[in-house]
Amino acid sequence: MKKIFLPCLIIAMSMFSLPSFSQSKTDTASLGMAGDNLDLYAVLDLFLKSKTIEDFEKSLNDTKSKINNLDLDLDKKIDFIKVVTKKDGDSYTFILQDAVSKTETQDVAVILVNRDKDKKVNVQIVGDPDLYGKDYVIEPKTSPTPAVTANPAYTGPDPAKDVPASTTTVVVQSAPIVQYVYSPAYVPYYPPYYYGYYPPYFAMATVLAVGIYRHNNWYHHGGYYGGHYGGGNTVIINNRNQINHYNNNRNTSNRVQHNNANGNYGNGNRGSASTRPSNGASASTRPSNGASGSTRPSASTRPSNGASGSTRPSTSNNMSSRSSGGGFSGGSSRSGGFSGGRGGGGGGRRR
Repeated sequence: MKKIFLPCLIIAMSMFSLPSFSQSKTDTASLGMAGDNLDLYAVLDLFLKSKTIEDFEKSLNDTKSKINNLDLDLDKKIDFIKVVTKKDGDSYTFILQDAVSKTETQDVAVILVNRDKDKKVNVQIVGDPDLYGKDYVIEPKTSPTPAVTANPAYTGPDPAKDVPASTTTVVVQSAPIVQYVYSPAYVPYYPPYYYGYYPPYFAMATVLAVGIYRHNNWYHHGGYYGGHYGGGNTVIINNRNQINHYNNNRNTSNRVQHNNANGNYGNGNRGSASTRPSNGASASTRPSNGASGSTRPSASTRPSNGASGSTRPSTSNNMSSRSSGGGFSGGSSRSGGFSGGRGGGGGGRRR
């Protein structure tokens, strides 16, 4: 009897453990692209809960938050994402950038914050086409959504699907970071970091398998909705002029485009670090620092001239490496454009 009971117990326990790595029915489908390793629902949720832009950048790159799992250069280490600010009147554009190499920067996503003449604020995050595909837009749910029940007798095109009611909402106006950027205390933040030079808190952890990563972050999706326009998603970019201005200076990386073309992100970096498809060119071009296990440059490689990361523009390579075919489409139009701010932050370490 004991011989029969023990195997049955093991099988039962295994079945109960399976859902721990499964996705919720309401979770979004994987993209099969590099963006699967940076959940924009989680990024926008973190952004609205942050107190300042610098605080947001730090939390995004802190391994404790478990939100950043991006590895565009395929070196098996999580990349550092810096946040660059552009401002025009009451419109803010916060650009998330990944320094893929010494000479190339890839824009990852852009957060658009706008305030209209009635002081109403809207916030959206738009994924870069190279990582998420075209028109991938996420925004907060600002009002509850009623339940939708499909009519079983309806046989026409585009039938409705059963959709449960949602009571989770996000009050954008009271978000700490929204109150901060529109307050007199706001100070523009420019990150001093660049490829090989990172803040002390950045640990360059090993990339997680995408299934585990997505499971860790699906709970952020409750107060937000969106995705690719079409297929039931009706979220459009609110400020067309703003996104068009951004597209004129969008950064893209030849290495990322090469990896896309060769299917190196095609499985979303699903395997563990030891099984993910390798890309010899991407890893071999990153200088080794000898004794360290990391493959990023050591402190001795920091430039001593004017090209230091603390003074150079964050979009210095945008025109030389920008793709001719990317960009975002828009929706309803408002005012847009950008202007700079002053430098901020400081200190750090290089590996």
